[in-house]
Amino acid sequence: MEPHGPACPGSVLFGCELTASTKSYTFQVDEEDDSDHILALSVVCLTEGAKDECNVVEVVGRNHENQEIAVPVANLKLSCQPLLSLDNFKLQPPVTFRLAAGSGPVHLAGWHRIMHREDASFEEEDDLSEEDEGELPPIMPAKK
Repeated sequence: MEPHGPACPGSVLFGCELTASTKSYTFQVDEEDDSDHILALSVVCLTEGAKDECNVVEVVGRNHENQEIAVPVANLKLSCQPLLSLDNFKLQPPVTFRLAAGSGPVHLAGWHRIMHREDASFEEEDDLSEEDEGELPPIMPAKK
């Protein structure tokens, strides 16, 4: 697993649906979890049963002053724009997705990327011990 290293996080598929009866979805992780989490949104699209109306999807999060902020990220309409590519729009949990207008259903899809912090610290310790022992030629110059 060394070629991947700590810079290559694990990813799991993410998806949620917003409808007239379920207008919001909150993505959160356990605060006790010692990992870094990123949610990368790929696509927002209308799904079966959608009416030809404007469906506005907002992302609700926190700004630099820790105040709640709502930002529209998609305005979908069946007849002109039923799908929007978000090109892996990255968000840090907790984050809420809200159907601010329209009745949906709107589906959000992407990737939940998990980087384990403890894995990185163990690998750094291993790298240092290997350099000290001199068993393997160093690939990169030693940090001093």
